Amino acid sequence: MIELGIYFLTLLLVVMIPFMYWRKHKNHIEVSGQKYDENLKSGLVEPVTLHPKIDPNRCIMAGACVSACPEGEILGIVKGRAQIIAPNKCIGHGACQSACPTDAISLIFGTKTRGVDIPEIRETFETNVRGVYIAGELGGMGLVRNAITQGKEAVEYISKSLKNKNNGNVDLLIVGSGPAGLAASLQAKKENLNFLILEQEHDFGGTVFSFPRQKLVMTQPMDIPLYGKFKQREIQKEALLDLWKEITEKNNIAIKLGEKVETITNDGELFQVVSTKNTYSVKKVLLAIGRRGTPRKLGVVGEATTKVAYKLIDPEQYKNKHILVVGGGDSAVESALRLGEQEGTTVTLSYRKDQFSRIKEKNKSQIDAAVKAGWVNILFESQVISIDPQTVTIKHKEESVTLQNDFLFVLIGGELPTAFLKNIGIDMETKFGVK
Repeated sequence: MIELGIYFLTLLLVVMIPFMYWRKHKNHIEVSGQKYDENLKSGLVEPVTLHPKIDPNRCIMAGACVSACPEGEILGIVKGRAQIIAPNKCIGHGACQSACPTDAISLIFGTKTRGVDIPEIRETFETNVRGVYIAGELGGMGLVRNAITQGKEAVEYISKSLKNKNNGNVDLLIVGSGPAGLAASLQAKKENLNFLILEQEHDFGGTVFSFPRQKLVMTQPMDIPLYGKFKQREIQKEALLDLWKEITEKNNIAIKLGEKVETITNDGELFQVVSTKNTYSVKKVLLAIGRRGTPRKLGVVGEATTKVAYKLIDPEQYKNKHILVVGGGDSAVESALRLGEQEGTTVTLSYRKDQFSRIKEKNKSQIDAAVKAGWVNILFESQVISIDPQTVTIKHKEESVTLQNDFLFVLIGGELPTAFLKNIGIDMETKFGVK
């Protein structure tokens, strides 16, 4: 009888929990449905990165996934089941997967119509090219905490595979100084490896460094080699970069900045890594370069000048200047907003499409308000034709427009490192919305 009673109690809970959630959140469910319908009509239903896939047979509409997402209302309950209501705004935090009480959510790349190339990696983080490893965002782990864990674990595997450490040759060359690369360098120090770490940019931090000011970049605690448990659940970009700087300086981690790796070949015994500044002979290579790769360029006359930049670091230095921002994503919009706040600065945003299609709702509201207030001018259906010392020429619809210009920010994404990986010999797999 007791077992029968437990069975009926469990059955009652399975039935009542979704019903109670529906009663309590009926208005939210209706709003979620309306938002999804609006996004569907606007064509904003294509995820751009790692995103959740929901198993309807497991979902009990507990709603934990909805409230867990730090980006806001990405998920909702629509027509009796959890669903991504703003797929184009999902950035792959993965908090929804952790929060789901029934394991109804898995994280996937790509969709049925849009494939995403991911390198094939073993459980040890080694690729099909023996001695070349991948950790972090490039391998599919974009979260800071997960990237740090992968960087640490990859070096543990590498250290175990090395027969003769510190025998005169470089044991490990790490490419990239983002979360995975920095964690890897700290673990390499802990393992007493002879290692180098290269970064193509002139600042360390990888993708995190290019984030807007005060952006929330972490939502869970993490274990950092040679530091220990970092218990804060939330941290902003600046605080995280300060923490990394403190840890690397304390442990004498020397990062070679402004040095891009161009080729990696194997001569049978060692890898020959050719960068823009040097050639290195190394035993193992760990790629922690992220998926953004090299900033995408316009390819127009005059682009190779000092007034053209591919990321915004300090908006305050552009006071009283004429600025053009090119791009239609969150980075471009957020940069235009920060520049528009500066005293005496004139900001124009150029975007090739007729409307924004993949920016956060908050950014959409703010850029609309900035245009209305006269802080920012937007030229939709436009593209840069040429760049001159004091001006920039733009084709706007069918007309040619010349603007006074002091600085130009090109924020149109990056060239994925697929070709670089294939040249090394790394096998790639195209994901079409499956694990």
